[in-house]
Amino acid sequence: MAIQKPSIPKGTRDFGQTEMARRNYLFDTIRSVFRTYGYQEIQTPAQENLSTLLGKYGEEGDKLLFRIQNSGEKADLAPEKGLRYDLTVPFARYVVQHQNEISFPFKRFQIQPVWRADRPQKGRYREFYQCDVDVIGTRSQVNELELVQMVDAVFGKLGVRVGIHINNRKVLTGFAEIAGAPDKVVDITVAIDKLDKIGIEKVKEEMAEKGLAASGIAVIEQILSLQGGFEEKLAAMRGLFNGGSASGVVSETGLKGLDELSELFGLIAVAGVSAPVEMDLSLARGLNYYTGAIFEVKALDWEIGSICGGGRYDNLTGIFGLPDLSGVGISFGADRIYDVLVGLNLFPEALESSTQLLFAVMGTDELRYVLPIAKALREAGVAVEVYPEATKLKKQFDYADKKAIPFISINGSTEMEAGTVNIKNLSTGAQQAFPASELPAILEFLG
Repeated sequence: MAIQKPSIPKGTRDFGQTEMARRNYLFDTIRSVFRTYGYQEIQTPAQENLSTLLGKYGEEGDKLLFRIQNSGEKADLAPEKGLRYDLTVPFARYVVQHQNEISFPFKRFQIQPVWRADRPQKGRYREFYQCDVDVIGTRSQVNELELVQMVDAVFGKLGVRVGIHINNRKVLTGFAEIAGAPDKVVDITVAIDKLDKIGIEKVKEEMAEKGLAASGIAVIEQILSLQGGFEEKLAAMRGLFNGGSASGVVSETGLKGLDELSELFGLIAVAGVSAPVEMDLSLARGLNYYTGAIFEVKALDWEIGSICGGGRYDNLTGIFGLPDLSGVGISFGADRIYDVLVGLNLFPEALESSTQLLFAVMGTDELRYVLPIAKALREAGVAVEVYPEATKLKKQFDYADKKAIPFISINGSTEMEAGTVNIKNLSTGAQQAFPASELPAILEFLG
């Protein structure tokens, strides 16, 4: 049999020990912030019934679903299945399925992998983790505010400068109405969502291909070219939605979206959010289930696209038989955030090793001597390794160096007779002997 060269599917990755230490640091940081706002963790299966997923992400999203060809059941009896595309739709399914077991408003977070049959490229993977935080069962914009605050807190802890972009899907519906194409909201949204990638001229071409009239395209281009801060954009949009566009159409839906944005930005102003927050009229987010506020977050010092995104949805659970249950959430793109932290060298150096102290081994008697000491230190919370065999000290020092272990303990007959333990700081060279029974002194030396 020919030897097979090991490989993994395109768009996926292995994670070694350093990567996992960093990823856990990232996940733990995000979890800690979510919990301070009263959110608790759930998990859902990697696979869902295909009917649960189809039709929730738009035509383009449906094309990116991974379908499971053989689920081990009789094909004529089992429903088709697919790998989850995101965590929001499974969350909605979970809420409906468990509605009698949970209390509303229901606040949950979820950190799990999702899969998309996309073309792999920098910052875009076929298998990647999302960190979602959602609240469902209330329409209060205090929840939108909390999402903004959590974004601000997470990236403040990680040391990443970000910009938070906000729009409202009702405003986008207003675009279509004053452009004279109320039936083309989805087409306009999908095209605008590509603005950063393909530019305004290509966006206009795509809208024209979808049947939007030149006059309507001109109205949308006028909106996308608006400049200034929040109040200036808000005033300009109110004028356009009140019949001030070339079409003369009044958009009540668009005006309602502006009222929601005005309320949200007012809350943000008094809540002490540190990150810059911008009303971004070009922000569309192509997922069809959004009905209110929509969010995207971008790193200011590293080019990688959006690293968080989300929004308000009013109709998602209705698809599963529980109507009129509004929710809002945001997803932290863990893999992109990881790449930003690597690119900006923001991971703490201490993550490189989980082991704080290595006991070198000189022989069988020395091994037996240090084992109880290692046990006591572990019970005190110190990460300790005992080298598994008696070998040259150089090899054991090399092991500590490669694993970035900061302290080493070498104990021979002298230490055994005196009942002491000798510990060396490998970065400073400082070395000290302690009575083996004086655990507090050892812990203080280890820092």
